[in-house]
Amino acid sequence: MIYIGTSGYSYEDWVGPYYPAELPKTDWLTFYAHEFQACEINFTFYRLPEARTLAAMADKTPEGFLFTVKATQELTHKREGNAELFPKFVRALKPLIEAGKFGCVLAQFPYSFHPNKENREYLRAFRDAMGGLPVVVEFRNARWLTPETFAFLEENNLGFCCVDEPRLKGLIPPIAEATSHIAYVRFHGRNAKKWWRYDEPWERYDYTYSKEELEEWVPKIRDLNAKAESTFIFANNHWRAQAVDTARQLRLLLL
Repeated sequence: MIYIGTSGYSYEDWVGPYYPAELPKTDWLTFYAHEFQACEINFTFYRLPEARTLAAMADKTPEGFLFTVKATQELTHKREGNAELFPKFVRALKPLIEAGKFGCVLAQFPYSFHPNKENREYLRAFRDAMGGLPVVVEFRNARWLTPETFAFLEENNLGFCCVDEPRLKGLIPPIAEATSHIAYVRFHGRNAKKWWRYDEPWERYDYTYSKEELEEWVPKIRDLNAKAESTFIFANNHWRAQAVDTARQLRLLLL
């Protein structure tokens, strides 16, 4: 099963390009869920989610809709003195789980997260702290891309997040690997000029994919889906709803 959507949905700059100007913000998710079957929740990277917020989001989506939830940055970027945050994060996901609308946790680690024994042990501890919930790991540093890493992820039932991003030295190239029952792909855009240097965070993701660029992924996604039980595809080039166009193109290409 392939689930296609965008990384986040609540963007003011989507009003006009995607959301009608007269549509109340409280109806954005319902509007989005009429077209897409999944959404990656990413506000949770900046703050711990609250169960009541996620319950309200579940209520605004139809049966069969799935959310994936990005782990809070204290769990992935700081990694010290955060033990008490794990159970709080997991408890907040309960409404999505009970509603049958939970896909997995996405754990995105920073470029400074290098492949070593300490960090592999942290990945194991992270998985255990999630209490059996499926976890997909996104690396930003290409040094992780070894047969040993993929074997480690598979042995520990951790998914690998495939990415499309600028072809810059040290970043993850566009490889497709499935190391658990969940396959996962994120399209960040290829704005190499703004990836490391930008004035506003959204500039990094200001990019419009061509059909030809997305076609490169079609056989890869089909191969991933043949190996996994569920495949999540999310467009993260979100500035002015470019992600919506990316998701729509991918949906058509994968029909």
